[in-house]
Amino acid sequence: MPNIQRSLAAVATAVLCASLAACSNGSGGDVVTVSGTSISHADFDKKLEASPAGKQVLTQLVQQAMVTQYGKDQNIVISDDDVSKKEAEIKARYPAGQFEQILAQQGLTEADVQQILRQQLIMQKAVAPQVNVTDAEITAFFNKNHQLLDKPEQVRARHILVADQKTADEVEAKLKGGAKFEDLAKQYSTDPSSKDKGGELGLFGRGQMVPAFQDAAFSLPVGQTSAPVKSPFGYHIIQVEEKKPALVATLANSHDQIKDQLMQQGEAQQIPVFMQQLRAKYAVTVKDDRFKDLFPPVAPTAQATK
Repeated sequence: MPNIQRSLAAVATAVLCASLAACSNGSGGDVVTVSGTSISHADFDKKLEASPAGKQVLTQLVQQAMVTQYGKDQNIVISDDDVSKKEAEIKARYPAGQFEQILAQQGLTEADVQQILRQQLIMQKAVAPQVNVTDAEITAFFNKNHQLLDKPEQVRARHILVADQKTADEVEAKLKGGAKFEDLAKQYSTDPSSKDKGGELGLFGRGQMVPAFQDAAFSLPVGQTSAPVKSPFGYHIIQVEEKKPALVATLANSHDQIKDQLMQQGEAQQIPVFMQQLRAKYAVTVKDDRFKDLFPPVAPTAQATK
């Protein structure tokens, strides 16, 4: 989960950068007026740029520019498929719809996510050669953390959520009459995070759903559809698509997962070194005296990125 949180934090920073840059490009005039008193773009920009948040944003923009230039110089090509795959990996670690809800709450778009993930993939390609994970390290991690690697029983299900028993009975009757579950979910469900996906909820374990819903989902055979189930949210009709039994971790079945985790940790440790190398490689010319202290000259080092 920490890696996901860092990714979302980076996305949020990237969007903030774009938003502030857009503000700075304002064409004059007022941002708002309060009882006839104007607050101009110029005043707003001046306060914003001089604030700690503004300086942080400028630093982030400079870092993004350096990473982008490095990718061009090294002919690192990050395809749309690479970005989509990385995004899908992050989404898969959330219950269905939760990733989208978080982005919506923060005012982020799909393009925002893809922008920061593309930058992350460039950095990953740059630092990965400096990280080496041995079998001994993997074994040591497993011996220390094997209980955390156990996977609980999971169910993949979809549902149709409605407000009252009468509507639930109507939906159930249509299902028994041969209507497609996905179509009825899109038509009737009041769950905004799943209705447009045909009610799909993805995989979930015990403790992730309210008790009534959980009990029904885990007791149903695969392929079966429940009668209406009442919960504090309304009435659910649940269809179970897949069940995954609990899995006790072994070194064999956890090897790749542990290696990936240790690689990510090693790459994260290399990122500050990489960024310092970029500072030595690319000249940053500060044209506004307010920000000169943010980018002091850096002497090239023997380890400077090629």
